[in-house]
Amino acid sequence: MIDRSDWTARIEKAWTQRPVVWLSGVRRAGKTMLSRALPQVEFLDCERPRTRQALEDTEGFLEGFGKGRLVLDEIHRLPNPSEILKVAADHYPGIRILATGSSTLGASDKFRDTLAGRKRNVWLTPMTISDMKAAGSSDMRHRLLYGGLPPFFLSEEYPEADFSEWIDAYWARDIQGLFQLERASSFRRFTELVMAQSGGIFEATRFSVPCEVSRPTITRYLSILEATFVAHVVRPYHTQKSVEITSAPRVYGFDTGFVAWSRGWTDLRPEDLGQLWEHFVLNEIMATRQTREIFYWRDKRGHEVDFVLAPKKGGPMAVECKWSAAAFDPGGFKAFRHHYPEGENIVLAHDVTRPILRRYGEMEVRFEPLEAFARGSKSGPDGESQ
Repeated sequence: MIDRSDWTARIEKAWTQRPVVWLSGVRRAGKTMLSRALPQVEFLDCERPRTRQALEDTEGFLEGFGKGRLVLDEIHRLPNPSEILKVAADHYPGIRILATGSSTLGASDKFRDTLAGRKRNVWLTPMTISDMKAAGSSDMRHRLLYGGLPPFFLSEEYPEADFSEWIDAYWARDIQGLFQLERASSFRRFTELVMAQSGGIFEATRFSVPCEVSRPTITRYLSILEATFVAHVVRPYHTQKSVEITSAPRVYGFDTGFVAWSRGWTDLRPEDLGQLWEHFVLNEIMATRQTREIFYWRDKRGHEVDFVLAPKKGGPMAVECKWSAAAFDPGGFKAFRHHYPEGENIVLAHDVTRPILRRYGEMEVRFEPLEAFARGSKSGPDGESQ
């Protein structure tokens, strides 16, 4: 078991702000283990018939519970999962609830609307640098290849069969029955192709033939992957300038292990590390900022910036991800700053151990260790939206 104290602290902080905390994340990310590890909680597994029966009388159950901290795991198995959370938040101020369940439930309009102003969201991502330290490992190559789902990361042997089993379970328990999809093989094929082509510009028509479905169906498949946190759609940053790419998103698979597995990698070559490092950086930023509001930038001449973060104040922050700092080329930053002169330029390289400031003409670029950058980027739970 990994002591994921950063996540525990985030949940504790969320409880000081709202009576209900919604813990989201993909299956096997560690939601149940994290919930059980919280101090002074009563843990209820809503997959058990006895638990569901006890919760049929919502008010009677809450009256009997009195005061304290309650975990409702797999709450989507209840007939009306938002009801108990709403009643508890409105009428039982002495109760704090942490709820986990299918990510499709958290994404539903009804769930969001019913609990508006009553809950905080905590999104448990695949393992971060902090989680790796808690597990007693600093082997980034291992993390990139095995991925960030704790059982996979902790496996003594490469968990090749586990990746395939995870895809099967994802379809059977998260997708089938919740969405009106008839072709399991097409959806599974699309999921694996998204992983294999992760980080690239997404064009729906490229997936239609291999998946044997229409372009609108591909678009719907992608929206499902995004809603269930299995894919992240990173859209272009722009202000409608004629030289900018404005509509073509990049799509990233949710975990480096699945990306490597879908590409058939069982051993990482030097050229593979940079691609997976970019995915890991994205995961770290999303984990610490608890948001998907991350962009990329590209112009029509091919200049690119890996990620753009748009703060509420000041100019956009440009972020480049490099396995080795020596591979950094300032051309993308220079093109970006021609249009957006204000804002920080950050290079997050695996081999950078302390912050370094370098100048490229009039432009300043700060090279930072990812861990230091993540610490400076931390924010609290994001309230009602993910």
